[in-house]
Parts: sequence; structure tokens; C-alpha cells
Amino acid sequence: MSRIGRKLIDMPTGVTLSVDDGKVMVKGPKGDLSVDLVPGIDISVEDNAIKVTRQSDDKKTRAFHGMIRALVNNLVVGVSQGFERNLEIVGIGWRAQMQGKTLVMNLGFSHPVEFDPPEGIEISTDGPAKIAVKGIDKQAVGQTAAIIRGFRPPEPYKGKGIRYAGEHVIRKAGKAGA
Repeated sequence: MSRIGRKLIDMPTGVTLSVDDGKVMVKGPKGDLSVDLVPGIDISVEDNAIKVTRQSDDKKTRAFHGMIRALVNNLVVGVSQGFERNLEIVGIGWRAQMQGKTLVMNLGFSHPVEFDPPEGIEISTDGPAKIAVKGIDKQAVGQTAAIIRGFRPPEPYKGKGIRYAGEHVIRKAGKAGA
């Protein structure tokens, strides 16, 4: 039995779960999300907890058991609490600011970099060097943060660039000059 798959998922108050036509739909105070079910995986609600079980022990069903449980858990956490990814900008004169819903970043290029967030994602800046990406869909929040980081990933010599909060950038030695 999958160690992840057999864990129960606690349902917070205000969150409802429904399963129909091979789709799991979760509604909560922050919105509603859904995920497709894999054939052979069943989901039931017992005593305010979600239980994910599999119908058989064939290899494909075993492989998807823990993954489906993790996806449903992400739906429940997303509609009840939401997800957030924080980014930091390191570089002299490099900064980010919001202009309406557009994130405008000065990253050492000859032009400012503008980024419009996808639907369901909220971006905010806390000072000129901190960016927060928030939303209810964990995958969309992570993908948006990765796109923003991709505009100027941290380089190994001076460490300049956009990095995740708390990310350790491995530094290289520069030229050995005389």
C-alpha cells in the first residue's frame, strides 16, 4: 500500500468535495478546483476526512494512488488556504513594481520587462526586491514563479538574478588574476 496514498486528508470547514464522471471537484472559500480521476482509484468522504483507495493492485493503479491523493490534497489546501511563492531580486539597481496588474521589472536590460499574470494568479511586490506570487492552484503558482525567475535566473559568479526566497545559489570562483 502506498504510504502517501493511504494517508487521510482532513477537510477544513467550508470545503466540500464531490466526485462524478471521473472528476473530483472541491469547493471552498477561496474558489473551486477540479482534477480528473484515474480509472481504478476511488475517493470517499468519511468523518470529515477524504480517503483515497485503489480497486486493484496492478502496477498502473499502484503508481497513481499516491499521486491522486497528493493532487486532491493540493486542491483542498488551495481552496481553503491558497499557495504562495516568494521571489527575491539580487542586483544593484534591479527592482520590481506593480503597474496595475502588470509586474514591471528592471533587470539590467536596456528595457523594462513586463509580465501579465495568468488568470487566477495574484502578484504583489513587498519593496523593490521582493515579489510574491499567490493563488489557489499550486501548479499555476509554481509555474508563474518559474516564468518570472526565468527572466533573469541567478548567475553563479556574482549571484545576481531572480531567486526563490531562501534559495542557495552555488557560487563559482572568478578568474584567478595576478
